[in-house]
Amino acid sequence: MSYLDQLFDLAGKVVVVTGGSRGLGKEIILGCAQAGADVVIASRKLENCETLAAEVERTTGRQAMAYGIHMGRWDQIAPFVDAVYDRFGKVDCLINNAGMSPIYDRNSEVTEQMFDSVMSLNFKGPYHLTALMGERMYDAGSGSIINVSSSGSIRPSATIIPYAGAKAALNTMTEGFAKAFGPRVRVNTLMSGTMMTDISKAWDIEPMVAGLQNTTAMKRIGDPPEIVGAAIYLASDASTYTSCATIRVDGGMY
Repeated sequence: MSYLDQLFDLAGKVVVVTGGSRGLGKEIILGCAQAGADVVIASRKLENCETLAAEVERTTGRQAMAYGIHMGRWDQIAPFVDAVYDRFGKVDCLINNAGMSPIYDRNSEVTEQMFDSVMSLNFKGPYHLTALMGERMYDAGSGSIINVSSSGSIRPSATIIPYAGAKAALNTMTEGFAKAFGPRVRVNTLMSGTMMTDISKAWDIEPMVAGLQNTTAMKRIGDPPEIVGAAIYLASDASTYTSCATIRVDGGMY
């Protein structure tokens, strides 16, 4: 094995990805499995998790655990943590990727239920999962936690204010937990820009692309696989001196 292969190798590691059955989470799952990791795919729709788990095991030979969970509900999180440790005995990397951003025309149309749902899934759930799983990583002596944020958290548009606020809270959470779990556990933010995921089917693409021509150095929407390299860097031993950091994969948004 070459030095480069050793640096980014995930063989023998267990990687947990929430919101892992589709979009960026799916690409990260496939990338980590191809790098040698056993993976845990967590999402609300168990069938989707099971379908991807079967694909991972068939194409990579790695173990894949599917688990149905609503990450915004705290009562489901502790049983999830127990189930993962019962299956694998450890977690080397937790990737908090689950999230949602509802579409609305006017901010006055945002209901309290919608606002609370956005906060629960994007911030409250990841906080509780990180607290529980991160403590076990700390007790075991090592680990990596990756919070998947959004460029909207630092450059919010008028139509994503609750989502942007929740992701900004996630950014803050990264710094706090990096201090709480250091030096044994690394905690970092992986900040994604606009990506052409399945969620993008609901977008009005043409004006969005036109806007990116003037607001990003790459002048385009990203493809989901383009986030995988940064995720594997943060999950692997290549990032052993990287903590409390924000890595932007946003096409050079300015």
